[in-house]
Amino acid sequence: MNTKAFKIGQLAGLTGLSNDTIRFYERKGLIRAIHRSASGYRLFSDADLSRLRFIKRAKHVGFTLDEIGELLELRLHPDAHSCEEVKQFTQKKIHELNKKIDELERIRTSLRTLHTACCGGAESAEYCSILQSLESAEAP
Repeated sequence: MNTKAFKIGQLAGLTGLSNDTIRFYERKGLIRAIHRSASGYRLFSDADLSRLRFIKRAKHVGFTLDEIGELLELRLHPDAHSCEEVKQFTQKKIHELNKKIDELERIRTSLRTLHTACCGGAESAEYCSILQSLESAEAP
């Protein structure tokens, strides 16, 4: 089987990722150069191109690099894992996102309350209701 070898710049052009991002993913162990050319360039395989595209799509839907590493392991050894495991992995991510959304909505409500209570006048900020509320509010 003849495997095409890509330099980092070629991978960047094919994936829309920067050279630095590809080097970062290599340092994180998400991809690995197959070897170096005679002139010292790192060379990557078709599999690396596929992995980079997978990583980019997984980042786009919100997975962290650590989570992507786990997904890549599942992808690398599909016979050792079930579709149910992958679905549970995704469900866990959805649950985490829902918690973050709830927290962000709570923060937005608090900020709106502070914003609405403030007159926004030209008087000194010494009497600003937002600053007074933040100073007197109990820490979470």
